[in-house]
Amino acid sequence: MYLQILLLTLLSINIAFAHPGRTNDEGCHTNKSTGEYHCHNKQAQPTKPIDHPKPLAVATQPASEGNILKLDYDGFTVWLDCSKRGAIKFQYNAQHDTGNAKRSDSFYFDPNVPAECQQISTKAYGNKYDRGHQVPANHLDSSELAIKETNFITNILPQAANMNRGAWLQTEEIIECYRDIDELLVIGGVIWGDNPDDDYFVESHGVKTPDAYWKIVVRGTGQNERAIAWIVPNSQDATRKNLDSYLVSVDEIERVTGEKIPVADYAKHDKPSQSWLIPHGCDKS
Repeated sequence: MYLQILLLTLLSINIAFAHPGRTNDEGCHTNKSTGEYHCHNKQAQPTKPIDHPKPLAVATQPASEGNILKLDYDGFTVWLDCSKRGAIKFQYNAQHDTGNAKRSDSFYFDPNVPAECQQISTKAYGNKYDRGHQVPANHLDSSELAIKETNFITNILPQAANMNRGAWLQTEEIIECYRDIDELLVIGGVIWGDNPDDDYFVESHGVKTPDAYWKIVVRGTGQNERAIAWIVPNSQDATRKNLDSYLVSVDEIERVTGEKIPVADYAKHDKPSQSWLIPHGCDKS
């Protein structure tokens, strides 16, 4: 009798060590020592893990690096140069279009950013310049908070009207269409230059007028990664029909800006012969 009890005890110990962790309602569990998910019930099959979409960024307090503030908004990030009262770079993921929240017509100061780092007015620029978005509201229209934050003056700079509604808008429409095909990484920024002739808004807004804007769109992963890049002059001549003449390679933008762009080396040297075509029937709203 004693021998039988001892054998049963040893057997139960072996079973316990062979299958650590409790089972769920389907008789399945994860072996903590191996990471394997398996079932004791022959009819039960392991459930395929859910592929959750990547979460958007959450707005946080600014992180400072010298005169540069890193502003993490809802779904996008802007780097703000306090000495210029304007953005120097932006980044966001353009994901599948799932919303149509209405864009606000009002522009705002960011309450979390020191006044000395922002423009001194949110009013229209005038002189044939628009309040140009670095990150467009339309690409974040699944979030009313993001829509409002794209209208913070920290995301706005003077853009020549023809450029803002022409070549720059066309890059935004390309992103709007291709984000329904692939998730896109969008990185862009400002080339301030040193041309004082178009600095019309120093007195009214406290900001100079950039000479140009750059943008890179990355799609795919691994050996399928592709990138397209533009440097668009902040000029009334920068219309839609001229967009292809502003195509550059990613390594050219790295050379001009000093930025290190997270793109595969083989893709940095390519410059397409034309901008990505907008698919027929694409909903750009």
